[in-house]
Amino acid sequence: MKIQLIAVGTKMPGWVETGFQEYQRRFPKDMPLELIEISAGKRGKNADIKRILQQEGEKTLAAIPKGNRIVTLEVTGKPWDTHQLASNMEKWQLDGRDVSLLIGGPEGLAPECIAASEQKWSLSNLTLPHPLVRIVVAESLYRGWSLNNNHPYHRE
Repeated sequence: MKIQLIAVGTKMPGWVETGFQEYQRRFPKDMPLELIEISAGKRGKNADIKRILQQEGEKTLAAIPKGNRIVTLEVTGKPWDTHQLASNMEKWQLDGRDVSLLIGGPEGLAPECIAASEQKWSLSNLTLPHPLVRIVVAESLYRGWSLNNNHPYHRE
């Protein structure tokens, strides 16, 4: 099973790329973690946010391979602890499809992305900076994988 992290935003600070890559490289070959960046619309004083969100949503949906399970990262999603995430990951593997996790831009995800999702996951009730979410998701997924595989990374 391949896991895709599809995130709005490019040109992240070095610490974001370093943090994400640290966890990305730890994934086994039979469960690679891939990052696909979607360019964010230009936001200015008089920006049409609704139109920008729609365009970001179209690009995001276009980046998802046909048949993938879609999971959106949203404040209004279900909060999962590590064991619940690990359980979801096992179910995803048994389902036999690849998984696309979607992270929106400053205003979140387009309604079309949310409508297309099979699961909605909330990392926190807090609004987290989108660059940081990439690292938190990568670490959480790696921890879930390590729990499912009795890897020493996850200790209770």
